[in-house]
Amino acid sequence: MKNLILIAMITFLGFSAQAQTKKNKNLKYTTEVNGNCEQCKKRIEKAAFAVPGVKSATWDISSHQLAVILNEEKSSPEDLNKAIAKVGHDTKDVKATDADYENLHSCCKYVRE
Repeated sequence: MKNLILIAMITFLGFSAQAQTKKNKNLKYTTEVNGNCEQCKKRIEKAAFAVPGVKSATWDISSHQLAVILNEEKSSPEDLNKAIAKVGHDTKDVKATDADYENLHSCCKYVRE
């Protein structure tokens, strides 16, 4: 009988813990991404759309803000930041490697912090 109660409690706790970690299917996420021009805009948005679960991605040249709608069940904001850094653009949270930055066209090379 004690084993049955223990199994029931573990099952209940497992279901309640799973319910608490529900991911947002339409997370609105904004981050700063360094870049300069229309060519940067295309590259940044293309990299964002390559991340699974990205439904919308718009980078504003003047404010350097990338606005994304993301399904967290498929990927995370960290995955998005890594993808942007991989194409040579620093984000607020993830910096591009020197090699990725050097691959940018000369007009796209922003001042790195």
